Amino acid sequence: MSASSSSLEIPTLNPDIPKQEKKEEEEEEEQVITPWEVSAKGGKIDYDKLVDKFGCQRLDESLIQRFERLTGKRAHVFLRRGLFYAHRDLNDILDAYERGEKFYLYTGRGPSSESLHLGHLIPFMFTKYLQEVFKVPLVIQLTDDEKCMWKGLSIEESKRLARENAKDIIACGFDIQKTFIFRNLSYICPPIYENMVRIANCVKGKKIASIFGLTLEDYGGKLFFPFIQAAPSFPSTFPHLFSEKYKNLRCLIPCAIDQDPYFRMTRDVAPRLGYNKPALIESKFFPALQGESGKMSASDANSAIYVTDPLKEIKDKVNKYAFSGGQDSIEKQRKYGANLAVDVPVKYLNFFLDDDDELDRIKNEYGAGRMLTGEVKGRLIEVFSEIVEQHQRARKSVTDEMVDAFMAVRPLPHMFD
Repeated sequence: MSASSSSLEIPTLNPDIPKQEKKEEEEEEEQVITPWEVSAKGGKIDYDKLVDKFGCQRLDESLIQRFERLTGKRAHVFLRRGLFYAHRDLNDILDAYERGEKFYLYTGRGPSSESLHLGHLIPFMFTKYLQEVFKVPLVIQLTDDEKCMWKGLSIEESKRLARENAKDIIACGFDIQKTFIFRNLSYICPPIYENMVRIANCVKGKKIASIFGLTLEDYGGKLFFPFIQAAPSFPSTFPHLFSEKYKNLRCLIPCAIDQDPYFRMTRDVAPRLGYNKPALIESKFFPALQGESGKMSASDANSAIYVTDPLKEIKDKVNKYAFSGGQDSIEKQRKYGANLAVDVPVKYLNFFLDDDDELDRIKNEYGAGRMLTGEVKGRLIEVFSEIVEQHQRARKSVTDEMVDAFMAVRPLPHMFD
């Protein structure tokens, strides 16, 4: 299934490529959303605008109900509360599943820090739920090569961080009989490289520059990397997992919406190479402690809660940095109540407090002024502490031998059991 660049041109319009690639200058300045930068000037990110700009679909209540009907399980809190809010071809995945057909999951992590923060955990927590309810295999790509290209890390340091991050990922509880974790710098072998070349031969440099905002001033590795992230969307990249009978196996990718550009490109190329287009289920960003204009960032320790943070540090970070929508005095708070639309502790509880009744009570009481900021932050500290303590216990049990076992190139005979 090789392809030549001379015979395969990228069409000017495609349902997966935004119809309006050039936005007005003023609109572009409002928010910057790329795989490498997330920011919004003067306020929160407009997620509806992102859906329209990227050309994906909104994940509505009917899809959530269908999840529950097909799996027989309650929808994950990230679905119920709208953290995962957009998709591409999710209906096709559910249609196939309803017909008894299989699919696989693909997600990943760019290892640029010693440990993960809670924002990093979100796609893995959600992917674990998907793996459990659909009983499907999962491939996890650790892009240690990417961090050499974008972050200037040495190859040796990138490889080390990838293994450390793998321990945090394994601690989320993935099933080793259904999960293959790989580092690019160790796994890029003939099958994945062949697909990278096939994809590269379908995409002109100007299209890469347009999608990712790159120029000839960028290093060549950055221009080539999108093909590396695209290749795991196709089952032939993993011949030790998927034999010829799985050549048409569909792929579902849970990710944050800033990763959408990679897979718009991938979806455009897939039919040319004889593959199904990968489907996506996309999340909003977990906001920084300081507010919604950005996301938790590994480059700013005070913007994030790390899974390695001691409980006292969690308490200090929430109390000191978590942006409050409450009033600046008890008297005003009692009179006017809190602005829930900007209150970061409430937003965090919205995603991590599973009890719907308790969340509603907090919102009602806090919004009406009968609850103070300190009380809301106190409940958030309890929720965060429980999550982090549980993760730290699980992380301690992950050995180097377990990492080797998850990364071993091996068949998974029970991957659909």
